[in-house]
Amino acid sequence: MSVPTLRDYEKPEEYYSTLFHEYIHSTGHDKRLKRSGITEVAAFGSDTYSKEEFVAEIGAAMLCSVAGIDNSTFNNSVAYIGGWLRKLKSDNKMIVQAAGQAQKGVDFILGVTFDQTTE
Repeated sequence: MSVPTLRDYEKPEEYYSTLFHEYIHSTGHDKRLKRSGITEVAAFGSDTYSKEEFVAEIGAAMLCSVAGIDNSTFNNSVAYIGGWLRKLKSDNKMIVQAAGQAQKGVDFILGVTFDQTTE
């Protein structure tokens, strides 16, 4: 994973938003959560690629919130998400699925686990 250095950003919040975005991508690896946007070859702009970008940006926004980073990156995130959302407008379930996958990525990063036993 590679991101520009902190000094390359106008504000530290932008750096961390980008870093968190890349962290969420990393959770899709085969040995982690196995998201198709990471495990399969996805051409730039394809539905699979677009969904993965959407997941990563939602997850980054979630991690910014957890980290207490203010809303100064919110407009950038909204614009970025909006671009991918327009690409995926025909999939009316995608927002819920992407948010769920983003939450799983956030949970993985934060080490949150849930007991799956039933009584």
